[in-house]
Amino acid sequence: MADRRSRPRAGLTREKILDAAIAFVGEHGLTALSTRKLGAAMGVDGMSLYHYVPSKAALLDGMVERLLERSKGELLPDEDQPWPEAMTAMAHAMRATLLAHPATLGILATRPVNSPGAYRILESGLAVMCDQGVPLGRAMDIVNALMMFVIGHTLAEVGTTPGHEQADSAQAEADADAYPLLAESLATGAGLDFESRFTLTVDILVRGFAAAP
Repeated sequence: MADRRSRPRAGLTREKILDAAIAFVGEHGLTALSTRKLGAAMGVDGMSLYHYVPSKAALLDGMVERLLERSKGELLPDEDQPWPEAMTAMAHAMRATLLAHPATLGILATRPVNSPGAYRILESGLAVMCDQGVPLGRAMDIVNALMMFVIGHTLAEVGTTPGHEQADSAQAEADADAYPLLAESLATGAGLDFESRFTLTVDILVRGFAAAP
């Protein structure tokens, strides 16, 4: 008996499946994703998806690659800019992409970067820096520091992602007598603006690396 996973289905493509998976996770959360449920959402037998994505791991990696591929126009650095400006713009573009698809953060934060789409973006960032005299090892440090900060900051920024329970708001309250500074910050919003904190920290990271010997 032939394996149904080996048969392509008319009208299906890998790109359509990955786009549907990104949309599914955005609506239902990462923990709800399965080939059976994704197939049902697409109106096809879940087994037919295996011709295009042979495993759950391949599906997750493909989702990251597809998301980056769709956003590469914004994510690829400008080769004509000084590298600090190019890498700053790259960090802001990555944050914007992740904020638009917060449910994919769980994939990016827990899986290794091992797709051609991700490699293409990272290689472009490294090339901009190395072409301007930054040693490869330092360039790798800069890319890793920025991307880890972007992912971590954006995870904190979105708070929760689809499929995860909202934290009890009472837990966010601080006892003004025991923690007066923290309570004041929570009450006034001092130091709690994500946009300004992100911009300032990326600037400090990039300028710090640029000034380092």
